[in-house]
Amino acid sequence: MGFGPILTAMITPMNDRLEVDYEEAKRLALHLVEHGSDGVVVCGTTGESPTVTSEEKLQLFRVVKEAVGSKGAVIAGVGFNSTEASVRLTEQTKDIDIDGVMAVVPYYNKPSQEGLYRHFKAIAEATPLPLMLYNVPGRTSSNMLPGTVKRLAEIPNITSLKEAAGSIDQVSELKRVLPPEFQVYSGDDSFTLPMLSLGCSGIVSVAAHVIGDEMKAMVDAWFNKDPQKAWEWHLKLYPVFKGIFVTSNPVPIKALMNILGFKAGGVRLPLVEASAEEKEFLTKLLAEIKG
Repeated sequence: MGFGPILTAMITPMNDRLEVDYEEAKRLALHLVEHGSDGVVVCGTTGESPTVTSEEKLQLFRVVKEAVGSKGAVIAGVGFNSTEASVRLTEQTKDIDIDGVMAVVPYYNKPSQEGLYRHFKAIAEATPLPLMLYNVPGRTSSNMLPGTVKRLAEIPNITSLKEAAGSIDQVSELKRVLPPEFQVYSGDDSFTLPMLSLGCSGIVSVAAHVIGDEMKAMVDAWFNKDPQKAWEWHLKLYPVFKGIFVTSNPVPIKALMNILGFKAGGVRLPLVEASAEEKEFLTKLLAEIKG
């Protein structure tokens, strides 16, 4: 099943000076693969990719894979809204023992579907590794359509899609037109079970930072042909799926990880830390689900 059914879109831990804390990143990655995750996505949106430098990203890719080893997959976030920059970072990963790369639909410049095709084709040609596409129109202002994904799926090392358009109809069309071996992952925690029911492969999760074992129980129940148990888990976990987005991701999940005793640290501007009210809400949410 590709990279495995549960991948965590990992936060980037930072110290009091908002410098990347590589030791804590190693500790966190190992914790995640020991608590439900089959792998981690490093320097995606949740990892603050817009404000983490390319040099920091490359070092994170190195240290996280060193920490995780064979226990889980490490997928490197290499996407920019510049094709040239995306290709350059992808090429720079060639000496790092990662398992795949992920690239987001280019944000702000609103490319056409042909532009999206050429962008991802160029990235795929820059690496022998599997490439995961990432469609998240709410952040990029561009929606990559199923027909474009179908064209890209013909490129041998484009093997999967993280789909976060928020449309079950679009997921249905994707599954209708894509080859069965192409992996479609939910990019929204609350869509995990609905998308599994349509034949998708898993989730690239934010919530798995704090409820990884519980999410594994839900996903395992589905694949073990126990939909009743999977539905029960979904409904129990649903408040967390939605509550961790009380403000812009990754602000809430970093706050929760700090509450749990990890050294997640703060966020780089233009993001700001969770307010006192938001932290109180998140603390109660965690108590309810873990209680």
